[in-house]
Amino acid sequence: MKLFKRALFYLLLTIGAIAFIYPFYWMITASLAPENEISNLALFPSSVSLNSYSQMVDKIPIGRALLNSIFVASSITLGVLVFGSMVGYALSRLEFKGRNLIFYVIIFTMTLPFQITLIPNYIIMVKLGWVDTYLALIVPYLMNALAIIMFRQYFQSIPKDLIDAARIDGCGELRIIFTILWPNSLPAIVTIGIITFMASWNEVLWPLIVIRDESLMTMPQLVTLFSVGGRAESQLGVKLASAVMLALPIIITYMFFQKYFIQSMASTGLKE
Repeated sequence: MKLFKRALFYLLLTIGAIAFIYPFYWMITASLAPENEISNLALFPSSVSLNSYSQMVDKIPIGRALLNSIFVASSITLGVLVFGSMVGYALSRLEFKGRNLIFYVIIFTMTLPFQITLIPNYIIMVKLGWVDTYLALIVPYLMNALAIIMFRQYFQSIPKDLIDAARIDGCGELRIIFTILWPNSLPAIVTIGIITFMASWNEVLWPLIVIRDESLMTMPQLVTLFSVGGRAESQLGVKLASAVMLALPIIITYMFFQKYFIQSMASTGLKE
């Protein structure tokens, strides 16, 4: 009976995995298949061709958009890690009035959809003259509530004696964060980095509002305009090729860092 339950459990997991993986697998194979075979939903194309990818490269500056996305997503991720760890450290280890109130306000901001602050943020970008610049894509995302909360919770799990010892040795607060706490918080750093990188990489709405110069467009923005703007000329293979190029960096990043991601998800809890 126990063997039967285990077999049934793994069977359900396998079916669930196939249901999630198949759309990505089909997207990749369809982008390599001839245009007239895409609608067949075949597991294997009759022939493999890079024609869709070559047409995509000819129609849009995908290489420049890739570099833009890497630069923007990496800058945002680095900023979130630095500023999020600083705020998280202050909320977890420094004593000051209103600390808990600030923490609860930060939690409350997570319930507000981004669309509520869309117009005020855009007005600020216009006033600062940042429209059609990288600053408009990066600066509004440098503070992240989820990163602050995760750093706060993870720093609370690190023994206070370690921090006190560093202070006795003459370390300042910034040195404690980046030379003492960061090396002991690798799972949290990797998890926050992956989540932030994925979110900033996939962002479409904000770039569509603040960026009009094609040389500054990120990949999601360019692929969206390419797919719905008519430049793909109703060729599904070309659209799928652009989608594959958009998803590939995220898949590769997660494959390399999934161990730390799972470890942090399992070990980091929301505790007082």
